[in-house]
Amino acid sequence: MVAIYFREINAFFSSLIGYVVIGVFLVLMGLLLWVLPEYSILDSRFATLDTLFAMAPQVFLFLIPAVTMRSFAEEMQTGTLELLVTRPLSDWQIVTGKFLACLTLVIFALLPTLLYYFTVYQLGAPPGNLDSGGIFGSYIGLLFLAAAFVAIGLFASSLTQNQIVAFLLAAFLCFFFFQMFDLLSRLPIFFGKTDDIVQAIGIQYHYDSMSRGLVDTRDVVYFLSLIVLFLAATVVSLGRRRW
Repeated sequence: MVAIYFREINAFFSSLIGYVVIGVFLVLMGLLLWVLPEYSILDSRFATLDTLFAMAPQVFLFLIPAVTMRSFAEEMQTGTLELLVTRPLSDWQIVTGKFLACLTLVIFALLPTLLYYFTVYQLGAPPGNLDSGGIFGSYIGLLFLAAAFVAIGLFASSLTQNQIVAFLLAAFLCFFFFQMFDLLSRLPIFFGKTDDIVQAIGIQYHYDSMSRGLVDTRDVVYFLSLIVLFLAATVVSLGRRRW
């Protein structure tokens, strides 16, 4: 698994993929937080990073599928997947190694945003007048969200050898699990507590809960269950090649 992990990390940073992903994410977040008047912190009366945690999931909906689309699709297209599975590695080790590598790349993209925290910390009146606990709770929620999207993206990549199809399928599945259940819960056919149940199936409900700074074990269990579910589905999808 460790060999797969470092192999994927080297593949990201030996090409432009890793640098483009990190650069695009930071440029978009920088524009939203500091330049565009509608979202800019400088034009707001409050020192907060709410814009970061509200807009980052929307960027991840497209950015993470772009990271994961090549994970298995390229291996199948070039024929290296057959060589990979003949090595003394289980499918779980292969999938986990690729999962951790993709997640590491997303973490590298998030790390520079800590500068935004220190900047906003100084902009407070007085300096330091900031809900640091809530912000770091939101970062935890963002990491869980990224991990869930990576797991979904790997599953989509394992279904096809076409990277564009893998990207589109991953983007659709990420959008579906993130926002669609919240939209469906507003339909009139769901009433009483059923709308809350439908809403709780989606990722956005649990991400919003963690973004308030409260790390609830129910939200953590939900994200871990979703991640394991899609990683297991990826393993099954790889296993079908042996069938």
